[in-house]
Amino acid sequence: MPVPRVGPGFDLTALPPDFYRNPYPYYAELRERAPVHRCPDGTWLLTRYADLERIYRDRSSFSSDKRAAFGPKYGVDSPLYAHHTTSLVFNDAPYHTRVRRQIVGALTPHALRALEPTVVAMVDRLLDALEAHGGGDLIADFAAEIPVEVIGGLLGVPREERAPLRNWSLAILGALEPVLTPEQQSFGERSVREFLDYLAKLVADRRRAPGGDHDLLTRLIRDETGGQPLAEHELLHNCIFLLNAGHETTTNLIGNGLELLMCNRGELERLRAQPGLIGTCVEECLRCESPNQLGNRLVSAPIEIGGVSFEPGAYLTLGIGAANRDPDAFPESDRFDIARTPNPHLAFAAGAHACAGMAVARLEGRIAMLRAAQRFPRMEVVGTPVRSVRARFRGWKTLPINVS
Repeated sequence: MPVPRVGPGFDLTALPPDFYRNPYPYYAELRERAPVHRCPDGTWLLTRYADLERIYRDRSSFSSDKRAAFGPKYGVDSPLYAHHTTSLVFNDAPYHTRVRRQIVGALTPHALRALEPTVVAMVDRLLDALEAHGGGDLIADFAAEIPVEVIGGLLGVPREERAPLRNWSLAILGALEPVLTPEQQSFGERSVREFLDYLAKLVADRRRAPGGDHDLLTRLIRDETGGQPLAEHELLHNCIFLLNAGHETTTNLIGNGLELLMCNRGELERLRAQPGLIGTCVEECLRCESPNQLGNRLVSAPIEIGGVSFEPGAYLTLGIGAANRDPDAFPESDRFDIARTPNPHLAFAAGAHACAGMAVARLEGRIAMLRAAQRFPRMEVVGTPVRSVRARFRGWKTLPINVS
């Protein structure tokens, strides 16, 4: 009989090394043995699809406001606290509704169609470089380059000024992990300050010289929704959020997705033979290796979930990666099937808090994965890939490949 991986002491703040390599056996046991698991610190970890889907769509019983959680974690005077409690993802209506409306209103289908040729040209240029060298690091040389270029372009960040964006993003999002070292907090706080200083200058320049119709920053400054314009600090912090969210999760989507295809050669050949499957392929990559593995909600009204009664103030961690492998929602849930339909995964959350930039991420994922698969039918992982040692954001630190 295999040794159980989880028990009453399972703790997101003290995870074993093999969890980061493959969390799914742990999640499977939690779904079976303790789908509503009380962690040692008094918070709760939920791993069933039905529970998460219900929570995401119930705005009356659950809150996304993180001030109570982030105050003790960062300190209320911390730049990290100011940032993460101002970005729309960690707020409720009416603030969340107002900010989301402006962002979604700027990311119109017309703007995305206009963006596509730029993404195709950039992807082809990066693939040319990989071919010239016979391979490279799929993350640094390909996956991480694409979203920085796309989001930087949408916000009008000059190309020569984009170099610091990735490190700022990694530091700020890394501070959301369950465990935060003093060094990580210091790096995250410095990154927020530097990011704000940079964006303040960029916004001032854009106010003096507005961009064109597809310039996201100009549209956010103008506020064409007819609502209350964003205050300066709201604008700056939500630009940081857009650059961070658009960068890290999309990098992970592309890296995770291409690694899945390389490890499932039959599905890679299937995609090459049927390129029309790229849409469902991207959705299956999002489900199988969700770039964002964990979310959170605060209980705001008495409620029962999975037979457990909760009072206001209970803090829930939502196991997105676990829910997306729940066999009750996805038959043969551990099988990678690029034609899977339906596929109602929760990689972008659901309901009012569904990811505002998911259309951009899907566009980048479709173009990057299909063109790489068509260009390099024999691409393979070589050397020693390195996973990022993070529980919340699942991706690769390095992923060396051969394309010859």
